[in-house]
Order: sequence, then structure tokens, then C-alpha cells
Amino acid sequence: MVASRPRIVAAEEAASLIQDGDFLIIGGNGGTGVPEVLIEAVERRFLEGRGPHDLTLFHVTGLGATTEHGMCHFAHRGLVKRVIGGHYGPQVPFMALIDGNHIEAYNFPQGVMSGLCRAMASGQPGVLTHVGLQTYMDPRLGGGRMNPRTEEQLVEVVHLRDREWLLYRTPGLPRVAIIRGTTADEDGYVSMEHEATTREELSIAQAVRNAGGIVICQVERLARRGALHPQMVKIPGYLIDYLVVDPDQMQTFGTRFDPSRCGETRAPLSAIVPDPLNERRIMARRAAMELRPGDVVNLGVGVSAMIPNVAAEEGIEELITLTVEAGVIGGVPGHAREFGTAVNPRAIIDQGYQFDFYDGGGLSCAFLSFAEVDAQGNVNVTRFGNRFAGAGGFINITQNTPSLVFSGTLTGGGLDMGVGPDGLTLRREGRLRKFVPAVEQVSFSGPLAREKGQDVTFVTERAVFEMTAEGVMLTEIAPGMRLREDVLDQMGFEPLVSPSLKPMDKRLFRAGPMGMHEEFQMRAPRPKAAR
Repeated sequence: MVASRPRIVAAEEAASLIQDGDFLIIGGNGGTGVPEVLIEAVERRFLEGRGPHDLTLFHVTGLGATTEHGMCHFAHRGLVKRVIGGHYGPQVPFMALIDGNHIEAYNFPQGVMSGLCRAMASGQPGVLTHVGLQTYMDPRLGGGRMNPRTEEQLVEVVHLRDREWLLYRTPGLPRVAIIRGTTADEDGYVSMEHEATTREELSIAQAVRNAGGIVICQVERLARRGALHPQMVKIPGYLIDYLVVDPDQMQTFGTRFDPSRCGETRAPLSAIVPDPLNERRIMARRAAMELRPGDVVNLGVGVSAMIPNVAAEEGIEELITLTVEAGVIGGVPGHAREFGTAVNPRAIIDQGYQFDFYDGGGLSCAFLSFAEVDAQGNVNVTRFGNRFAGAGGFINITQNTPSLVFSGTLTGGGLDMGVGPDGLTLRREGRLRKFVPAVEQVSFSGPLAREKGQDVTFVTERAVFEMTAEGVMLTEIAPGMRLREDVLDQMGFEPLVSPSLKPMDKRLFRAGPMGMHEEFQMRAPRPKAAR
């Protein structure tokens, strides 16, 4: 008997398969791999009064841009009942549903969300992990619930082998998946040669197929039966029920197609233009000074995503391995709408395998942003009043990496700094203090980090701090800044001040390469951390 082939349908017909109350898993990662044509079709049907209603949505991390694309298409009252996601930050219209208490909403760590796809595929009860203890993922601190409407607890504390763990429960049986690839042959075998990430589309398809549901895959093109090399196939055909072809699908929300982001070609590094020399560039430069030869590094969003640009300018990019949680290894990672991808990647693996490495402590160091830091060294990147961005991979990374560098300006809200060759000039102070007596939400636990012996540095545009056993300590100050007026008085707590307080390196404030390459090669590699 010949195996049944998937049907090739228009996006509108595929969207009509989603029924009221369905549990829908959506593939994609940030601005890459999003089945945008399918999502748009679901929104059109709903706005035309043809349903669906009261969906449960599951997405591993934030999909879309600030006010368009991805999850923004679901930002309509009555379309969604419950959402479970790893990150939400950019999707302003959809976040209004959560902030307004109109839908049930959960935020779990991105690596946990990836693991839940595999747990649903294999019929496991959930993901058992240490990730999230002593943060807002811990059920004793909220359990990842995002608003008062969200009452059911999906996270449990489990005691096993003389220690605590968190069990993130599988949230039910998924009925529909909408995922994406590049090419599908006539039997539905799907490859991803133009994709900048490969994500967990296979696990999603397996989970929905094993639950008796429907798998819909958006692709760029079709090929004859058996034309795809078996090692290029990411999803076997028997998992696919329907195919939707979009020959114009975007590689990312910022790029129609860049062959250097999927490994088809390699771009010359001379094409990478240095970022403007401003306070963000200064922080990225200072953070890069914490690198060591041979480091395997994770880079977060914001200022940290600018570090590859510094590494390229300084000629040290080949002496370290930069990674992004989406599964990209090597190359020069992108930021903004290209975050999660890289120019000239050395490897692109499925996201779940990347988080296995992260959660096991494989990274040498990680560079992330902060929004709030308190006297205990706790960091908040997730909640600000009613705004709840979500953790993404932040908690997986920060709880399992021996050396951490958090970057952000000392104050926010209207800060205006002048950068000159001799240092900084404060033109207007920010209205908001970021170093506060107590963070609004614990995304990273300072006390737990001290207990585990993690090395933690906080880099701002005007000062550098280290976390010590006694507390947060000021160790460097930028030329042009006054200790009391420009640093200490702008903090919500009084930090320790190092007796050997020194000025930040003047090279940080001058245009052109800093000359890191030669001195970088002379640095001792970072010792491997024992688990």
C-alpha cells in the first residue's frame, strides 16, 4: 500500500481546519521560521466571523515584531482563551490581552518550552528540571502565571534525590500544529535549507501526530518525490497532513533571504559595519573585555547582541564560539529583527539540543541585559508594572552558566550621554533608576548565584559592578563621571565601593578598533567548570 500524501491547500482552507477550542502549537522563533501566511489566514477568518474561538496557543518563544506579524494576528478578544509561551516582549497588541486580564497566560523558560514539545511527543507528564527554582517560575513565587485570570498551577515542586526540582506539566493534547520549512517533496518530506534556524518543528509535528491531530506545514517550494537528500530532511512525510506553499515567505521578519544566514554562502566580514559609538556600544565593548580565548558564549538580546559586532571589529570572532539559544553556533549573531540567526554560522542545530547543552552547564560565559538590579544581586528582565515580557532563554542560561555579564544603562527614561575620546558627558539624567532596593520580579536570583559560586558582573555605560559574597561592589567608573553625584546618588541602594576603584579603559570611548586582538590572544583560557 502506498502511504497517503499530504494535501496541498491554500492558506484559507488550512485555517478552516482549526476549530473552536483547539489546542494549537505554532512553530517559529522570534522573527525566524514563523508560518506567517497561515497565521494571517486564521486572523482573517476570525475577523470575518467564521471562527475559530477560544483557542489554546502554545509557542516556544515570541513570534512577531512590535505591532505586526506573528502573535499580533491573534490579538483579538474571543480568538484566544489561553496562551503558553516562552517570551512575549515585542508583541504589543497581544500583550494587551494579557495585561487586560482577558486571557489566561503562562510564561515558562524557553528551554522548558522546547522540552515540553518533546514531552508531548513522547507522552511524558512534563519536564523535570532545576531551571526556574527561586525565580518567578517557582510555584512559591507565582509559577509563571502572568495575570490574575490565570489560576491553574502548571508547575510543581518535586523532591527527588535529596534536592528540589520543578515539574512543568504538559498542558494537554495538541490538536493542530502550524509549522514551517523550505522545501517539501510530493510525499511531504520537508527540508529547511533556507531556514536560519531549525527550531523544534520535528517534535511539534510528532506531538500533534501522536495525539491524533492535524499538522500543517508552510513551505517555500515543492520538489518531486524522493528528490531531497535524506540527511537534509528535517520532518518525515508521514507527519505532515497539509502543505501550504508561499514562494515569497520571508527568511526572517527583517530579511527576504540572506544566503549567509543559512550557510549557503559566506559573507565577507568586511561587510559588517561597526555600530555607532554611543553608550550602548561602550557597554558592548566593556562586556567583550570579559571574554577569554576558547570561550563558548551565549548572547542575549539588547546590548549583548551587539558584542559580535565588537568582536568582528577587533578581529577576535574566530577565537571564541558565539551561540544563540535558537540553535545557531558560530558566525556573527544578529540582533533586532535578525536576533536568533547569524551571518556565517558554523552549525545550526535544533533548539532543544542547544538547551540540553546550556542546562547541563556547557557554556563558558553568557552576556545578557538587565532592567533592574537590587542590593541582593537579583535581576529583573521580565516584569515592569503591568508589562510582562517573559523570560525567553534567560533563566535557562543564567542559572547554568559559571560566568555572567549583565549589561544596561545605570538609569533609564530620557538618559542622554555624550561620548568623547576622553570619556562621558552627562547631558540629561534618566528619570528611572535601574539599581533598586528590591526588584519587582526575580528573573535571576543573586543569593542562589552566590550559593553556586557564579561569577557575576554588571556593566553600565558609566560604571562596572561585581557581585561579591558581601554584596554588589562598584569596581570601575567612566572618565568624566563623578562618584557620588553621577553613580551612587542615582542608585536605590548604596553599593560597596572597591578600595581599588579604577577608571574604565579609555579605549572604550574612542572611535576605531581598540586593539584587543593581540592582548586577547595572551589571556589564559577560562578553566572548565566542574558540574
